[in-house]
Amino acid sequence: MKYSYLLINFLTIIFPILLSFDKRVQFYKNWKFIFPGLILTGLMFLAWDYIFTIKDVWSFNNGYVIGWYFLNLPIEEILFFITVPFACIFIYECLNYYIKRDLLKNVSVYISLALIGLSAILLLFYYDKVYTLITFGLLAVVLVYAQYIAKINYLSRFYLAFLISLIPFYIVNGILTSIPIVLYNNQQNMSFRIGTIPFEDHFYSMSLLLMNIMFFEYFRSWKKLNS
Repeated sequence: MKYSYLLINFLTIIFPILLSFDKRVQFYKNWKFIFPGLILTGLMFLAWDYIFTIKDVWSFNNGYVIGWYFLNLPIEEILFFITVPFACIFIYECLNYYIKRDLLKNVSVYISLALIGLSAILLLFYYDKVYTLITFGLLAVVLVYAQYIAKINYLSRFYLAFLISLIPFYIVNGILTSIPIVLYNNQQNMSFRIGTIPFEDHFYSMSLLLMNIMFFEYFRSWKKLNS
């Protein structure tokens, strides 16, 4: 039982690792472009994670972790910011290989506008909720940068990958929040859940994944320009 969260991390990453050596996608060749982003993004999210534990945004059920802590965070939570982005970048790359047509290209900007608008509205009404404030404040900043400042040309493909990643998201987060392994304080969020998953989790995950993919694409393109 105490290995539950560790097992979730293992199952999240084992199949993307094994399938990385598929001769078509050959995802393993891109591993070196993933890890800088994992570190940079992970450090920021872990800092917030640490603050969240202090502010009682969430806590961890000691019965489902092995008991190794760093900065008040179980080792499994730290691994989560490696295993989940790695698996989602794998989904992103597989979709890029197998689906050549950019299915959401014509609606990408409207999706961004809708998400930025949603973030602004929720920040207006829930500015006093720590989890909601950080989640939608970060999402708005990241999307404004991606859509209007950096003007990245793969944002539509990210949205498709995110939609597909919601399948494992509901499985993993569903387990984490239903057992529960991670316990949320509803005083610090909107108190609205989809199943057992807080509404904010969806968009916290979106920011985490988009930032990782932006770093991934940056380091990959930088390598191409300097090779």
